[in-house]
Amino acid sequence: MRKIIIAGNWKMHKTIGEAIELANNLKRLLNEIDSIDIVICPVYTSLSEVSDVVTNSNIKLGAQDMYWEKQGAFTGEVSGYMIKDTGALYVIIGHSERRIYFNETNQTVNKKVKAALESGLIPIMCVGEKLEEREKGITFDIVKSHVEEGLNGIPKEDAERIIIAYEPVWAIGTGKTATSAQAQEVHKYIRSLLVKLYDQDVASKIRIQYGGSVKPENTKELLMQSDIDGALVGGASLDANSFFQIVKNSIGVK
Repeated sequence: MRKIIIAGNWKMHKTIGEAIELANNLKRLLNEIDSIDIVICPVYTSLSEVSDVVTNSNIKLGAQDMYWEKQGAFTGEVSGYMIKDTGALYVIIGHSERRIYFNETNQTVNKKVKAALESGLIPIMCVGEKLEEREKGITFDIVKSHVEEGLNGIPKEDAERIIIAYEPVWAIGTGKTATSAQAQEVHKYIRSLLVKLYDQDVASKIRIQYGGSVKPENTKELLMQSDIDGALVGGASLDANSFFQIVKNSIGVK
């Protein structure tokens, strides 16, 4: 059985002091939960300080992006090895906001996923369609290209470590959420792609999260779907009580 993973993407929010406060509150609220993997992803500037807070707790640390080179003349970029050095174990790659605002492509996502694995990080690779793409009926085409090109050249022994996050772009920060049936349909399709790329055994081990206006109210229904293994939470992860309720509502679903 795949273990549920709930990850909070704090995006460009929280100063160092605010991040420490939120991490401490989450540590207090979540300290007895061990049946679910819990990850929080602050901004780069807070990674080390938040790491100090959550070290030896049940909360793991992640970053929101990374560059594919180890080091060099790449002003403003941060490598996987630098992220790992802060104590982080996870890194989000290819989030729709990175694709939309910073020209991320399936090819750069692929480079970053490979670099993350090489540096010992667990990539959370994001895929998903825009509203106009869903309305055109090409959701599966978009998701197929994101998955296949994002995983290009990655052997199955590495693929098992990757987490895929399906995030319909039209549901991110809009208050709209894909219905549980809509989300399950795409998650099931992603798993069928993984079977073709690798095999049934590998596909059954890879966890696929749902992301897109996840709230305490819709968590349980989403996670009851057979191919949805967790949630990538945006705005609701910025409030300790809200994120706690999402995690709490995930317990015992599977």
